[in-house]
Amino acid sequence: MCNPVFQAMVLNKAETEFNIMMGLCVGHDSLFLRYSDALCTVLATKDRLSAHNPLAAVYTLESYYRYLKED
Repeated sequence: MCNPVFQAMVLNKAETEFNIMMGLCVGHDSLFLRYSDALCTVLATKDRLSAHNPLAAVYTLESYYRYLKED
């Protein structure tokens, strides 16, 4: 289950220096940032547009989203 506070505490106990968040929901990422002792950055977040698949646009760049790259 998604428990960003627990995840942050586990990483705090492991004494990580830098955390990269991927796939947390908006709101849960805020909780993670609040409780994490280490520096953090966000790679990808879930959203409703891509049905909570944060990298769907990247995976389909050469097929479905090909028209976006055309000049």
